[in-house]
Amino acid sequence: MEPRAGVSKQDIREQIWDYMESQNIADFPRPVHHRIPNFKGSYRACQNIRDLEVFARAREVKVDPDKPLEGVRLLALQSKKTLLVPTPRLRTGLFNKITPPPGATKDILRKCATSQGVRSYSTPVGLDSRVLVDLVVVGSVAVSEKGWRIGKGEGYADLEYAMMVSMGAVSEETPVVTIVHDCQVVDIPEALLEGHDITVNYVLTPTRVIATGCERPKPTGITWSKISCEMMEKIPILRRLLEREMQAGKDVTLQDELWHPSSLQKAPPSTVTRPQHVPGLEEDSMGAAPGSLQGEGPPRAADIYVGNLPRDAHVSDLKRALRELGAAPLRLTWQGPRRRAFLHYEDPASAQQALSCLQGLRLGTDTLRVALARQQRDK
Repeated sequence: MEPRAGVSKQDIREQIWDYMESQNIADFPRPVHHRIPNFKGSYRACQNIRDLEVFARAREVKVDPDKPLEGVRLLALQSKKTLLVPTPRLRTGLFNKITPPPGATKDILRKCATSQGVRSYSTPVGLDSRVLVDLVVVGSVAVSEKGWRIGKGEGYADLEYAMMVSMGAVSEETPVVTIVHDCQVVDIPEALLEGHDITVNYVLTPTRVIATGCERPKPTGITWSKISCEMMEKIPILRRLLEREMQAGKDVTLQDELWHPSSLQKAPPSTVTRPQHVPGLEEDSMGAAPGSLQGEGPPRAADIYVGNLPRDAHVSDLKRALRELGAAPLRLTWQGPRRRAFLHYEDPASAQQALSCLQGLRLGTDTLRVALARQQRDK
């Protein structure tokens, strides 16, 4: 399965996701769209890391929390290596150190390697901790034999690596491994690669161990011009790293001008309000300028209701779909536990135009309910 000419990264992702689902290669959690896909045989692929000298001599191993990497996390714990796992979406820091209880049995170690175990048996690793990572293991949606990698599109693996470089935890010589199904190994046009994209040295599949010999330079630190105001607000550790690099005289110009380094001394400006009476509410801006948002109250004629959200959906999934359809609102109110969201537009005409674009909107296999919020309330 090879990508056609003139494809984008998203084209390749969709092709891989569709193929894994249609051929029943995908494994829980499904559907694999918008995820680092788990696959049948992932544990077998993970076992191949034991054949790598870089794993045998590694003492500290950073492994992403993706489901198909569970086998590597278990092997690291069984081999009594220090296992570091990134915190989800980097919201509370960069790493968690997985610390099994004394005398942990094989079953406990298996639990420690799962996402539940990562939450239950982890301790945060601070930015000032002396961490020296000997091996990095990342998930991928697609990868080439040359070591060029495509993730799920949110950029967290690339950002985590760049942050590790900035704090001195990794260097150009630190090997990077990815675990994928054979069908995920495809040709990737070099033109799709950007300077902040992480490359890999080894690709492990259920049937192959590929040493890529990749000589393309890895990121040398955080590319601040790729960092948005929204990311600065959501990832506190980024603000601390920016302060350090600013003090070191480095160029820390951001992607936009809504967030400025001078706000390091105070809380970063927020473009949203968060009602306290709605449990489980997440709300974030999709690009509104400060001061342009309306207070909470009855639905406006410029508000759109989105219902029937999948139980495992993330706000980033919906935002991505809205952008692809050219219907990004000024503000998005996320009520995931209630399986709904509200989109806030500038005026009723903009909302009506977006409504026509959003008919038949799907996330994964679920078709969403979309209507003007006032009409939905009347129903």
